[in-house]
Amino acid sequence: MLKTIWGISSVSLSLCLFVATACAQAQVTLRVDTLNPGVPIAHDFAGLSFEITDLFADKDGTYQFSGDNKQLVALFRVIGIRNLRVGGSTADRPEYGVPGRTEIDHLFGFAKAADVKIIYTFRLLNGNPAQAADLARYIRQHYSANLSCFQIGNEPDWDSYHTLPGHPRDPKIVQTDPTIPGSAYPSYLSDWKEYATAIIKAVPDACLSGPDTASNFPVPGTKDTDYNNESWTEHFAHDAKGMNVKFVTHHDYPGQSAIGVSVETGIDSMLSRDWPAKRYTALYDHVLAPVQSEGFGYRMTECNDYTGGVDGASNAFASTLWALDYMHWQAAHHAIGLNFHNRRWIFTDTVYRDSAGSYHFNPKAYAIRAFELGSDGNVVPVTISNDAGVNLTAYAVRGAHELFITIINKDHGSGARDADIAIVAPGITGQASDMALVAPNSDVRAKAGVTLGGAEIVNESWDGQWADLGECVNAKIHLRVPESSAIIVRLPLT
Repeated sequence: MLKTIWGISSVSLSLCLFVATACAQAQVTLRVDTLNPGVPIAHDFAGLSFEITDLFADKDGTYQFSGDNKQLVALFRVIGIRNLRVGGSTADRPEYGVPGRTEIDHLFGFAKAADVKIIYTFRLLNGNPAQAADLARYIRQHYSANLSCFQIGNEPDWDSYHTLPGHPRDPKIVQTDPTIPGSAYPSYLSDWKEYATAIIKAVPDACLSGPDTASNFPVPGTKDTDYNNESWTEHFAHDAKGMNVKFVTHHDYPGQSAIGVSVETGIDSMLSRDWPAKRYTALYDHVLAPVQSEGFGYRMTECNDYTGGVDGASNAFASTLWALDYMHWQAAHHAIGLNFHNRRWIFTDTVYRDSAGSYHFNPKAYAIRAFELGSDGNVVPVTISNDAGVNLTAYAVRGAHELFITIINKDHGSGARDADIAIVAPGITGQASDMALVAPNSDVRAKAGVTLGGAEIVNESWDGQWADLGECVNAKIHLRVPESSAIIVRLPLT
């Protein structure tokens, strides 16, 4: 069985050989096209997303996003977060306030301390273009070093966002056919352009993005919000040209709502072949590939396995393997980044705060750290020979002097198999090393005890180490990847 995937790193020829100490149950060969120039992975690819209301002070006057929040700053840095999107549904809900300069000062103080780029969302629904333009000018003048881009509005394709009979919302965004959410697109675009024009007038070089749409139709079980049989995201990529749009944004929750989803179903779905083959591909083909054909990159500014999270799955090691695979899959399809969403009081998200105000993280954080270790370079193709049919994916990234290959063995449960991997890649030579991402007893339900490079992330610190794989010989190397685990392989390139 042959399958081509895009992955990481380098040039030339030579081979590596290392005999695994334990016998594996299934033979897999990875052939890496190190001569392919590949596509670079953005430095700020890995991100988190939070609600706009998280910018406001708590009752005790402290700010979550502030340079003074040393615990959260340290957590962002050790996990490897490079991008922070603030927005979510509260950005457009009238019961919540609109942040001002005080909140902005604290936010960008945090951004500087944590070394992240900010994607900032302005209120569109019943909002104020002049107010947005004034704040955009202030941000651009004072905080350009940590600014990624501006967004205007959140999830405008849902009919809950639209004015229709019996459902008054913003009178400028009207669903002309009450049964077709897509019929609101023309009025939405007109309103968005009014805001964009005001912001560009105030900040001529402003970076804008959008539309931050929510529906991932035609993924099974999703709502069709298309306009004239095309997604709002595709229409926006075409219609917003000339309006300082630098990239296009979308949301993706492959499993949809977590309501009624059992732990077993959640785990099996996240680690299934179905999600990449059917759900990711359906969204990519219908929405994201057309965006790229319009000349734009795309970013998933909100994503997770399930909205709301499945306790026991979304906060277990299964989500780590899912997230690592999802990040590399999107990078291999030339995404410019993604942001896992976090809401206060949803304790299955990547980062959460307890009632005492302390910050914690779930195993998904290890996926981000692992991705950062194996993503410094250009994605290059990997061809997988896997006659035994192990549930395994692999991605390669070519750096300046090293080739990184991330291998994810999603085989789990009864009948799960280790994989005996042979890597063949022109140009690899010298001493090879690897770093394993594992849970205790290969338990995909584990919520604690996860290690990367033999170490846990503890007290906002991590000291994982690369392990010796031996000397490369003849451009080939062998290793074993146990069931329910991932390994990042680092190979020197000539």
